[in-house]
Amino acid sequence: MTTIAVLADPPREGLVATDLAATSPLTEAEAAECYAAGLSDVFVAVSRSGGELLVNYRPDDLLPDDHVTETSSEAALRALAASALDDIGDVRFEPQVGSSFDARAGNTVTHLLREEGVNSVAVVEGSAPFLTRTLIDNAAMKLRRAEVVLGPSTGGRRYYAGFTEPVDFDGAFARPAVETLTTRGRSVGHDVDFLPVQPVIETGEDLLDALPILNARIDGERAVPGNTAAFFDDLDLRVSYDGSEPRLVRS
Repeated sequence: MTTIAVLADPPREGLVATDLAATSPLTEAEAAECYAAGLSDVFVAVSRSGGELLVNYRPDDLLPDDHVTETSSEAALRALAASALDDIGDVRFEPQVGSSFDARAGNTVTHLLREEGVNSVAVVEGSAPFLTRTLIDNAAMKLRRAEVVLGPSTGGRRYYAGFTEPVDFDGAFARPAVETLTTRGRSVGHDVDFLPVQPVIETGEDLLDALPILNARIDGERAVPGNTAAFFDDLDLRVSYDGSEPRLVRS
C-alpha cells in the first residue's frame, strides 16, 4: 500500500492559488474555491484507490500571520475532507514540518519510509484534480519495480511523485521538478518510471489546457473530477478561440 501524502493548506483567500488569481479572470476568492474543489477531488481519488490517504497540512505556526484564523488549519481541512468523503475515519491528518515546500515534502517522505516503515510514499497536491484512482493504483504497481515514479505535467512540473527510497529533496520540487527528481533518483542508483502526462491547475495558462479536457470528458460521458467540474460549471468560464490566441472568457 502506498501512503499518499496530500500536502495541503487551508483553502483561504489570498493564501492558496495566488498565481491562478493573478493570471486568470478568477478573483482571489474564486481561486481559493477552485483550490478547495481540486483538493476535494484529490481526496476522493485517493480514498477510492488502494492507497492510504494522509492529509499533510501546513499547521498554523507555519502559515503567514494574516492567514491564521480562529479555525485551525487542521480543522479547516478536516471539514473539507468530511464534505468530500463519506467517512474520514481512516484518513490520517498530520502536520507538515519544515521551512519550505521541498523541506516539508522531503521530511514527510523520509519520515514515513524510514521511521514508520511504509513501503512507498507519494506526494500530491490539490492542484492535481485529474489524478484518478487508476493512476494511483498504476503508480503503486510501478513502485514495486522502481524506487521513483513521477506523474509529469506541463512546464516541467509533476502532479505525482512517488518514492520507495528518499532522494535529495533540496530544491527538487521547483521547476523542472520532473527532470530534477529524475536526476536526483538516478544519481543514487534508483530506477525511475513515469505515469501519463496530466494537467495541473496553478495558473491561468493551465486553464487553457485543463478546461477543454474537462469539457470534452463531460461531453464524452467519461469520468471527471466532480468538484472541479461543478466549480467551473457554476463559474461559466470557457476558452475562446476567437482571434489568433486562445483566451479565457466569462460568459
